[in-house]
Amino acid sequence: MKKHNFSAGPCILPQEVMKKASESVVDLDNIGLSLIEISHRSKEFVSIMETAQELALEHLGLQDKGYKALFLQGGASMEFLMVAYNLLQSKAAYLNTGTWSSKAIKEAKLFGELVEVASSKDANFNYIPKGYEVPNDVDYFHCTSNNTIFGTQMMEFPEVNVPLVCDMSSDIFSRQLDFSKFDIIYAGAQKNMGPAGTTLVVIKEDVLGKVDRTIPSMLDYKVHIGKDSMFNTPSVFAVYVSMLTLQWLKDLGGVAAIEKINNSKAALLYDEIDRNPLFVGFATKEDRSRMNATFNLTEGANVELFDSLWKEAGINGLNGHRSVGGYRASMYNALPLESVQVLVDVMKEFEKIS
Repeated sequence: MKKHNFSAGPCILPQEVMKKASESVVDLDNIGLSLIEISHRSKEFVSIMETAQELALEHLGLQDKGYKALFLQGGASMEFLMVAYNLLQSKAAYLNTGTWSSKAIKEAKLFGELVEVASSKDANFNYIPKGYEVPNDVDYFHCTSNNTIFGTQMMEFPEVNVPLVCDMSSDIFSRQLDFSKFDIIYAGAQKNMGPAGTTLVVIKEDVLGKVDRTIPSMLDYKVHIGKDSMFNTPSVFAVYVSMLTLQWLKDLGGVAAIEKINNSKAALLYDEIDRNPLFVGFATKEDRSRMNATFNLTEGANVELFDSLWKEAGINGLNGHRSVGGYRASMYNALPLESVQVLVDVMKEFEKIS
């Protein structure tokens, strides 16, 4: 029986994508060779890479606007370093909303002065700071759109007069935004796009070439753009599955269609969290993530009973991160509404028998 997978990542992918990907490991499109044994220079894989790049830009509405889509390695954690290596000449501004932005700040400090414009650390990152100002004399402003661990999400982005960089690892392709506001967007594949092993980086080319340091080839965005993500051997399987997922999203109706589904899933679960006296949400209501719902049991509730109920219902990956405790339901694009309904039914049953 297929479980209801609420894992925060690597996470659920569409079943039709999984089926197609598994078939490709044996024989890619009837060419007599496996996807994972063909050359990354072959016409078959070059076509896969080009299609994945085109679909990424199409979903973001950034075709023919001076952007390039790259599929790199090292995860978003590598991008913490690469962003600063390529953009930070003297000073950069960062918004600190959780674990991943804190890690990005740590890496950037190796290259120059950092201005932390605001932080929600004072409340264990259960909200998104508001009302801060981004200085005009910084090389760029960096933020994290969705905070997987703490269950918060930026609903609005500041108007800035400097390059805008965003880590969208856990909500990329989940909602409509004006993506042309951003100069660099990066996202690890293993949430809404594919398996672990590749990272999408979307770059407005004119933001590059402004620092005077020598950048190692492997960390230089311009090198990767010049080689069409083929400077080194790419993660062929991860790129292929990402391409399939992006095509699945297009067939579904694109980002506009999936946003409606995601809103329905989040509303269903948050309504139950707020209604049920045995549960309490962790994140501030106005900043609740549509991707990662974090919640706890109220004092005195039977933890063992609730845990046994959701596990018996075939639910997987519901335990919260150690930084928050409690529970975390990750509702990425491929998670069906039916899975959220199963969790809500379990929560109602828990209330009934407690």
